[in-house]
Amino acid sequence: MTAAYKGIFPALQCPFDDKLAIDEPELRRFASWLASHKGIGGLVTNGHTGEVFALTGKQRAEVTRIVADEVKGKIPVVSGLCCEGIAEAVEHAQMARDAGATGLLVMPPHGWLRFGMKQPDNVVDYFKAIGEGSGLDQVVHIYPAWTRSSYNFETLAALAKLPWVKCMKVGTRDMNKYARDLRTIKEADPSVTVLTCHDEYLLASMVQGVDGALVGFASMIPQMIIDLYAAVQAGDLKTAQALQARINPLKDVVYGGGEPTGDAHARMKYAMYMAGILKSPRVQPPTLPPDAATLKAIEDAVRGAGMFKRSAMAA
Repeated sequence: MTAAYKGIFPALQCPFDDKLAIDEPELRRFASWLASHKGIGGLVTNGHTGEVFALTGKQRAEVTRIVADEVKGKIPVVSGLCCEGIAEAVEHAQMARDAGATGLLVMPPHGWLRFGMKQPDNVVDYFKAIGEGSGLDQVVHIYPAWTRSSYNFETLAALAKLPWVKCMKVGTRDMNKYARDLRTIKEADPSVTVLTCHDEYLLASMVQGVDGALVGFASMIPQMIIDLYAAVQAGDLKTAQALQARINPLKDVVYGGGEPTGDAHARMKYAMYMAGILKSPRVQPPTLPPDAATLKAIEDAVRGAGMFKRSAMAA
């Protein structure tokens, strides 16, 4: 299918059963619920929100297969690609393709976080090999500016010109560089869409002129984020500010004052359990459940948002 890569793309949580295996019926129900919201541009499996680090390659492909089979081509399904070497990345990309993925969310190899990989040729070769090996569309995941795997402007421009790159998920988290990143991408190829992934400050990043958002938070509050983006698109700042004010208590209890992390994803999973969105809050080790005080704070925020269905204090 031809994907536009515009609108709101929830990065799905992955439900697990009591043996920490993928809960297929629950994942199907969850994917179908998200896809039913008008304004959803596609679904993203195996992102950080989906606990990709804790899943094997076969499990990642299975998550994508389940979601793709459930939505049956009605909307794009983008599978996260989190690998270290080119051979592994191509293998995982082909597995995602065979599982029914429309595209790939390509994260930088995490060795780059430690050692850096600043030469444009290294980065471009990685994406080129994945494209040639799978033929799938690519969404480039741009990491925060403070990391050693943050792409410079020259690299962003080179990536935007690759035939497989259709979209960039921009998580720069430095608003000055963020604005220039957006401009660099559009100048290199205006057809490449840009999606914010700043879960913790959506409105501020949306008003920079993006094509939507790819955020894990949209798996919890899809309609609020759809409505927020619609208000921004309409130039209705007052409505957008009011929506962001409604989102803030939930955002604060999930993300605190920081960026998305494994602990934040666990807090969101428990919030989704309390809201009746997921039937279980189980997370994969070594991530731990929130402590009692945090659970109480999450419950208060979910109650305050009018979403409360059940307590997770004994879950």
